[in-house]
Amino acid sequence: MSPISIAKDRSLPFKEDALFLSLDVDTQSFINKVAQKDKLTYQEIRQCIEIAIDFSMWGDSFSHTWVDIQNESNLDKTFSLIRKRWEELKISTIQYNSNPIRPKTSIRKVASHDNQNEIIGMCPVASEKTVCCNLMTIDAVQGCGLGCSYCSIQTFYEDGAILVDNQLKEKLDAIQLDPKKNYHIGSGQSSDSLAVGNKNGIIEAQLNFARNNPNIIFEFKTKTKNIQYLLETGVPKNVFVCWSLNPQVIINHEEHGTATLKQRLVSARALADKGVIIGFHFHPIFYYEGWEEGYQSIVLNIFDQFSPQEIGMISFGTLTYIKPAIRRMREAGFKSKALQIPLVDAAGKLSYPMDIKEKIFRSVYNYFKDWHNDVFFYFCMEDKSLWNSVFGYYYETNDQFEKALFKYVKSKMTNKI
Repeated sequence: MSPISIAKDRSLPFKEDALFLSLDVDTQSFINKVAQKDKLTYQEIRQCIEIAIDFSMWGDSFSHTWVDIQNESNLDKTFSLIRKRWEELKISTIQYNSNPIRPKTSIRKVASHDNQNEIIGMCPVASEKTVCCNLMTIDAVQGCGLGCSYCSIQTFYEDGAILVDNQLKEKLDAIQLDPKKNYHIGSGQSSDSLAVGNKNGIIEAQLNFARNNPNIIFEFKTKTKNIQYLLETGVPKNVFVCWSLNPQVIINHEEHGTATLKQRLVSARALADKGVIIGFHFHPIFYYEGWEEGYQSIVLNIFDQFSPQEIGMISFGTLTYIKPAIRRMREAGFKSKALQIPLVDAAGKLSYPMDIKEKIFRSVYNYFKDWHNDVFFYFCMEDKSLWNSVFGYYYETNDQFEKALFKYVKSKMTNKI
């Protein structure tokens, strides 16, 4: 068998692979030709596909880069050099256009279901390897259509309709909680809490659940402006609403179907005026050119519009992936720089190196210096060493963290601070 035939055989397993098929036809053809000419191994072909997808997501061209490197180096085999270029891009500072046109997200049908699935459980990313708040989650909706490039929800469910539980009220009524124990429960992990509004009465059912269980604090987490139902109805004292925040440049490039930063803050202000405790999640924080000014501007806006007495908690987190999420992002084929980062192991997941995390967390936390004694700050899914280096303390156990968070947020709800 000739070397060209061997190369063809090696490329065959990728012909029906979703990653390979997500590439445009010209790039598919180019990789096949390169695999034959340079006698790439199976693993090299696989990595060429991943690199080609990443280059496309980051606004570059795999074929043009390959040809340029080959012309500059006068080498027959350029794989090692293109891999080096790929690694260099991942450690370079991400740059975004200042005023892009936000791409339209694909419209996904919202449907109802009568499945007899359990709707309450532990947070799907909970781990004993990191300091975790022991959040329990309600799956009122399965799937999300907001189109955030980095979102792990896309790995939980198959593509298709967003499913709203027809029997949510009955399932919530059947939940047996220990009346002697306190719980932090939220519905923003399997979907955005407010994205579909009160369809099938799901917000009403969750409010009643909170009302019937005074030993819980119930969190709606959102990136939307869909607060109309909450403004028009009674909200129990033990309910709070949190917004995930990012600079508008990140929202434009990576959070395609969400509300603008201004709309999120206006919505938070409206609920605070109604007497609802609110919170903010700086998660994920992006490390990009201009990140310091971007996040400091958000903090200054919060200072201008809110008092610390209105804020239940503020959390920090950053881009953290499981491998299936990375594959799903690459299969989607959209423009995003959410993977243009130096990924290293982070308690079994992949995230920024510890030195970058410490830098961004310390900076954003210090922007809130005036509120350090008046608001509960915490990290989401981070190592104890980060807590200690940035906050100056850490919780020995997740149960200790859970109790501290509950006590503080509950005290805001009862106006004890």
